[in-house]
Amino acid sequence: MTKRSTLSGGTLLALALLFIGLTILFNYTLRGWRLDLTQNHLYTTAPGTDRILKSIKEPINLYFFFSEKTADQIPTLKTYGTRVREFLEELQARSSGNVRVHVIDPQPFSEDEDRANELGVKSVPVGAAGSQFFFGLAGTNSTDGHAAIEFFDPQKEQFLEYDVVKLIYTLANPKKPVVAWLSTIPMGESMDPRSGGVKPAWALYAQVQQLFDVREVQPNVTKIDADVNTLVIVHPKGLTPATQWAIDQYALRGGHILLFVDPVAEADPAGQGDPNNPMAAMGADKSSHFNTLLSDWGVNFDPKLVVADRGRALSVSMHQGEPPQQHVGILGLNSSSFNSNDVVTGGLSNVNLATTGFLTPIKGATTKFESILQSSTDAETLPAERFAMLFDPGTLLEGFKPTGQRYTLAARVTGNVKTMFPGGPPAGVTLAPGQTALKESVKPLNLIVFADTDLLSDFMWVHEQNIFGQQVAQAWASNGDLVLNSLDNLSGSSDLISVRGRATFTRPFERVEALRRVADDRFRAKEQELEQQLRDTEDKLETLQSKRSDKSALILTPEQEKELDHFQDEKVSIRKQLRQVRAGLDAEIKSLGTELKILNIVVVPFAFVVVVLLIAVGRRRQRASSVTTKENNP
Repeated sequence: MTKRSTLSGGTLLALALLFIGLTILFNYTLRGWRLDLTQNHLYTTAPGTDRILKSIKEPINLYFFFSEKTADQIPTLKTYGTRVREFLEELQARSSGNVRVHVIDPQPFSEDEDRANELGVKSVPVGAAGSQFFFGLAGTNSTDGHAAIEFFDPQKEQFLEYDVVKLIYTLANPKKPVVAWLSTIPMGESMDPRSGGVKPAWALYAQVQQLFDVREVQPNVTKIDADVNTLVIVHPKGLTPATQWAIDQYALRGGHILLFVDPVAEADPAGQGDPNNPMAAMGADKSSHFNTLLSDWGVNFDPKLVVADRGRALSVSMHQGEPPQQHVGILGLNSSSFNSNDVVTGGLSNVNLATTGFLTPIKGATTKFESILQSSTDAETLPAERFAMLFDPGTLLEGFKPTGQRYTLAARVTGNVKTMFPGGPPAGVTLAPGQTALKESVKPLNLIVFADTDLLSDFMWVHEQNIFGQQVAQAWASNGDLVLNSLDNLSGSSDLISVRGRATFTRPFERVEALRRVADDRFRAKEQELEQQLRDTEDKLETLQSKRSDKSALILTPEQEKELDHFQDEKVSIRKQLRQVRAGLDAEIKSLGTELKILNIVVVPFAFVVVVLLIAVGRRRQRASSVTTKENNP
């Protein structure tokens, strides 16, 4: 007996040592091996991310500033901090040593805290004591360039991969992206013919000039330079065939295009040449003309229809001194109108549009069409003519009949396309020696198209404010952020554009929440039943009271006493049922918890052991068969 016990103890010790040895061995021999078993593949990077990491030519240092001790007070941020750190380590492992991650816990009044502030990572006060909490990322390259994510917002977790990879891409490609800007609406600084003074540039255009290398392109251009990262086209109208050819060839080269079309462009200068004839401006054609190229790219746009949306309508004053009234043609979109999986709308609060059109995918197109902005279901389309001479927006509601459809107001279009000029270049275009006309895409087109140009106008999203004698534009809507996000996204490589929103790390207990919802519905139904019975009883009591002969409020008739007793009994019964509903909910949740515990603690380990034993038995039989074969064939 003693010998068997000793042997059993020795076996356990041997197994323990074997387990430790195998762990150490696998830690070195299998370093770099990863198996992502999470449901949403949280630790599997996008193919575009992998290509960007492989394209890095010089080392990039990432400094992850995370206040570990302060995070202990906020479990949600603590968990998300772990998620960010593990993701950064995953990028480091996949970069072949070109991305180096440094995790820093900046202490108060330390050099690390100064370094974080210097690199652009900002702290926020948390807790009752207002402790400074750092949760950001800074990166540097070999040329002393740096970029930062000031703070990792848990609300933008699905864009974690995009934000970090964009930072890495920016450091690996420090040159300012080139943006070619083609607009038939003057947006830069210009002379105002009416006042004779200088008319400032649109606020959004001025911001773009600060962040990008902007090249103005004239509407009669015959070629788009090869080094252009993004082509912006605002209100294309009256473009020559040669200009359309230039845009077509740029698209076929895999161009990145940000396009704004409009059925009624309020800033269109058409008809504004004669200040003495305001009716000329009202009757002028202010719609964009770009349907042929858009159709070739798989998008349909009708310049004769405007989306009228009662569910997103803003209240405006058409004339000074008049009270504001609802205008179904001027829309204020919120997060419910945004594509939550697209990076260009991530973190935005509200976007304003005016007399916007809508976009639809063409059936059978070779491109992929994804909505970015949508109307509500309380919308319909109206002829653009109704907005040309509109004095009373209330008239737009006459005969208003919502279709129940959500109209796409902006979309992302990607894929291979074919030329608009299958017969070759149009008149006025001369190919350079050795140059051939492209007939189809050599790289996929990346296009973001908005069915509105007015969202770019200052009055739709900023107002001027005098601060210490200077006019400063204060944003009251997210139009500028939307356009800059779009440019930021398109100005990167196609690999960066392909990195989209991912699933979040935190996952709710869906079955538990479903059980709670069912129980709550039952609870509310019982509660409403109790309240209804209470009201019915009170009505009966009031009726009985009015029929009494003596009007005394202190004496109850036998009928009243009986009714009250009945109500009390019913009330006790319903409260008992409410307790049973709650008890049933707790029992179902406990039962689910027990099932999960059994599954995780017993079933899964048992299944693992069975699989290991089967593999061991299979290998033993294979070895035995091999030995037998050798013995039979000496």
